[in-house]
Amino acid sequence: MGVVVRYVDKNGCVMERFLSVVHVRDTVATSLEKALDSLLSMYDLSVSSLRGQGYDGASNMRGEFNGLKSLILRRNPSAYYVHCFAHQLQLTIVVVAKKHTSIGSFYNVINRLCNVVGGSCKRRDILREKQRENILEKIASDEITTGTGLNQEMSLKRPGDTRWSSHYGTLINLIHLFSSIADVLEYVGENGDDSYRAEADDVSEIINRFEFIFVLHLMKQILGITHELSQVLQKKDQDIVNAMNLVKVAKARLQIMREEGWEVLLTDVSKFCDKYEIIVLDMDNEFVPRGRVLLYNSISQKSVYQYLSKYVKDYIDNVEAY
Repeated sequence: MGVVVRYVDKNGCVMERFLSVVHVRDTVATSLEKALDSLLSMYDLSVSSLRGQGYDGASNMRGEFNGLKSLILRRNPSAYYVHCFAHQLQLTIVVVAKKHTSIGSFYNVINRLCNVVGGSCKRRDILREKQRENILEKIASDEITTGTGLNQEMSLKRPGDTRWSSHYGTLINLIHLFSSIADVLEYVGENGDDSYRAEADDVSEIINRFEFIFVLHLMKQILGITHELSQVLQKKDQDIVNAMNLVKVAKARLQIMREEGWEVLLTDVSKFCDKYEIIVLDMDNEFVPRGRVLLYNSISQKSVYQYLSKYVKDYIDNVEAY
């Protein structure tokens, strides 16, 4: 458990210092409380002197009755709890995603993909080698340029609900590494262990659908907006008034995307599909859900275009509602 303290010095300046990393045998709230008490006593500090507390979003830390914050508040009602703005934003987007069936299914596929591609050192090495080969091919064909800071090595990590912007980073890397990831899935499907071959083939088939690519780019754009807000909210000099103004700006950007960004999104998706030879749905055809599709709801639409347009607006409305 990492502990950081913030205090006001004798000059009236707010200071922040890393105190220590404490080993805990378990993460039960009472165990964390004992560990914190022991650490504070080493520096002649007491819970009674606390005037605020904040934690990450793990359930054992933020539980209303049994969490560490509640235990401390019982002993010291003046230790007001303040949740991190940036972390709360990340958790909110995750909650909205999980409430939206198709987005939740999309992230299930992402987790499966991360397991297959990054589940072992050997497969991670294969991904790095495929990435290197693809970069060299693009440099040779003048598709990309070389230079300091360019063409850095990337990896595909499982997104975590309590890690700032991890979902956004995973999607960005997936888009950049798509060709290399497809190569790894093909390799595992042909040469991998029996337990992974079928999974690799199944995941490969799903990510090469227009529906998956559409949700991938939709989430990249939405999380791109909230990622910028999250980065700003992490600044030490942020205040509540400015934070609320920044939230309003982010919501305005989402609204612009809802009303005017649909065509741009569709163009980006179509270009990506053309690049990787993925079949693009005819926008004039009737949208017919197939199997465990990523895009599905109970409202039928006359065409693919109408369906996807409503899909984007509905999801953005859900995000803004939170």
